[in-house]
Amino acid sequence: MMMTAPSCVRKAIVSALAGFMLSLGSGACADIVVAQQDLYLDALKSLSEGRHTDASEALIRMIEREPQHAGAWLDLAIIQCELGRGAEAEKLFEVIESRFSPPPVIREVIAAQRAKGCKSWQPQSRKSFVVGRGTDSNVNQGASNPNFIIGTGTTQVELQLLPEHLPQSDQYTMLTGDYLRELTPNGTLGFLQARVMHNDSLARYNTASLIVGAEHPWRFGDWGMRGTGLVAMHALGGKLYQSQQQVQLRASPPLNLPRGLEFSVAGGLSRIEYLTLDNYDSTISDLRGLLTYRHGETQMQANIGYLNDHGMSARPGGDRAGWFTSFYGRTRLSSLVLGEFSWTRQTWLSESPYSLLIDRVRNQKTQVMRGALIFPVTENQSIQLEVRKVKNDENISVFQYGSRQIQVSWQWRD
Repeated sequence: MMMTAPSCVRKAIVSALAGFMLSLGSGACADIVVAQQDLYLDALKSLSEGRHTDASEALIRMIEREPQHAGAWLDLAIIQCELGRGAEAEKLFEVIESRFSPPPVIREVIAAQRAKGCKSWQPQSRKSFVVGRGTDSNVNQGASNPNFIIGTGTTQVELQLLPEHLPQSDQYTMLTGDYLRELTPNGTLGFLQARVMHNDSLARYNTASLIVGAEHPWRFGDWGMRGTGLVAMHALGGKLYQSQQQVQLRASPPLNLPRGLEFSVAGGLSRIEYLTLDNYDSTISDLRGLLTYRHGETQMQANIGYLNDHGMSARPGGDRAGWFTSFYGRTRLSSLVLGEFSWTRQTWLSESPYSLLIDRVRNQKTQVMRGALIFPVTENQSIQLEVRKVKNDENISVFQYGSRQIQVSWQWRD
């Protein structure tokens, strides 16, 4: 997760800074930019990630090494003002006006910042709500095949599942709320998500979840780092069913990739506890690579990773390992419609037979496909039509299932 909230003053600087730099003399400016490019780009990267304190420190070092870099002086003055350091910002503005003779557009930016004042740091926040109505062909994840076999060798017996374990369809109402807030001036974010899904008839399969966490970005040399921790609680049928704790570290190496592309590696550790089941608690570790592309309103992300699930000694099937692959894309299809598509594939292979009665090593392959059309209504409201398909293939028929969901929802973002 990342949230940036550039002010109007910051936007004005972007358009005015080029002219300001040129006013210093093209030859000298070129030498300065080349000599200090890495440090200045590091400061700009810090700003884009909301790390104002890191950006301020980088710009101070920049000015110490090259006191004639007008852009660094101006950026530092604005940052100090946004952090509530009015006296320091005013000193920097005075140096800019006396030393660099800035053009009128830059003087207007400085005047606007002075008029606005240098208030103490104000955390930015973001909220969103989604209300949806949909239908699910298999609310209970009922088995696709009503027949199954238990036993081993010559003692195998074919049985038939009761109707309650076969697919049951229903309509549902869904409500989701998200809240994201800056916790520090250096990019630390806190987030909260709540989700409730209420079925019309099958109330025992109603679900609810609450996720609370925090995220912090930083730099380690030329690498971009991001750490995340969260706690999640999930309820089924009105009873607390599962708890989860997760930590993740994501690192982006300094690769020379085409504009808009970013590659990173991520490692995570999750602890899952089942509050109503015995012997199903587990610890999952994962390592994955992610490739992200952003350009305008187009976003894409692909990732692949290896997972290892260490369960309780008495868990059916023992430990297991698997692979995770996913793709996500979002772009504008026309002036009135945005499109989203996602696909995930998760595999698990257990290390031992599932149980005495089911003498097979469980081999699970789950695919989820989702497509959505988004119709913006206002600047912060939209209507979304979504189709979702789940296919869970396994070598143990009692666990095989498939489902289809169709949902229409209204979304509001502040």
